Amino acid sequence: MSQKKQILLLTTGGTIASVPGGEGLEPHRSDVMERELEQLRTYYDITVRDVMCLDSSNIRPEEWQLIARRVFEDRTGFDGIVISHGTDTMAYTASAVTYMLPSIDVPVVFTGSQLPLADMLSDGPDNLRTAFAMAASGHPGVFLAFDRKVMLGCRAVKVRASGFSAFESVNARYAARVSNRGLVVDTSVLPKQTGPARLLPELSKNVFLLKLTPGLNPAVFDMLAAMGYRGIVVEAFGLGGVNVLHKGLRGIHRAVEDGISVVITTQCLYDSANLEVYQVGNKLLELGVIQGRDMTSEAAMTKLMWAIGQGMPPEEIARLFEKNLAGEVTA
Repeated sequence: MSQKKQILLLTTGGTIASVPGGEGLEPHRSDVMERELEQLRTYYDITVRDVMCLDSSNIRPEEWQLIARRVFEDRTGFDGIVISHGTDTMAYTASAVTYMLPSIDVPVVFTGSQLPLADMLSDGPDNLRTAFAMAASGHPGVFLAFDRKVMLGCRAVKVRASGFSAFESVNARYAARVSNRGLVVDTSVLPKQTGPARLLPELSKNVFLLKLTPGLNPAVFDMLAAMGYRGIVVEAFGLGGVNVLHKGLRGIHRAVEDGISVVITTQCLYDSANLEVYQVGNKLLELGVIQGRDMTSEAAMTKLMWAIGQGMPPEEIARLFEKNLAGEVTA
């Protein structure tokens, strides 16, 4: 009989570990997961460590850094790591951890559920099984497992608030799927190892995500600069359209001149921001804005937070956004 894989479960709270309380569902520690873990121990040798106990709406960049440090420091002796997490901000956490752990040398798999494990009809057991299977697969990287699918952490987006297929892999194929053949991994999607695993946890919180609306007052860019923001991700229209009439470019121009990195993504969930197609986009490129291409807003924002946190000047950040670090962008 083959030896069981050693899997570390790091818990952070979330719906999967919640129980009803006086004011609604409240996250608890791993003790509420014990019944399901007992079944999984038939297949894996599991070590459980509670990192925090939070609704994911309360998880901030400081918690992302704590999770990344725990993964890096605790990974020795384990074949893979599963992280249970609330669904609301899991795509942000998974994306940020991807950048903070370049060339991670074990599978790190985030998962959660839409219904608590305490509920008889919970999707949690299924999601945990998928996550543990990916953690035991021997394929390093940061992933998110949900609804029998596994995606890169930097490509995941929460697209449904209550449906069990809550996450989709946006503009990238799934890294793995569960079928009647078990866990089927698409190796062409997996991130490439480019050296030894490192921990680079520094982040800047001075990055703002702005959804463009028709007639937006361009003074908002001056306000963000005055508030100390060093990066702005703009969810623009379509292929990256920005209202350039009525002083629309002036605020962006001043922000770039002030050394603020401005990244343009698209409000369209699928497809890519391509500023070279229309006149309005080319005007932006002339100003020195950065194309987010087919990155998700979560991936673009966390990449910018990480780049500024590493102390990179705007020119270096622009070059970094031309590179595919971990599958977050189609080069």
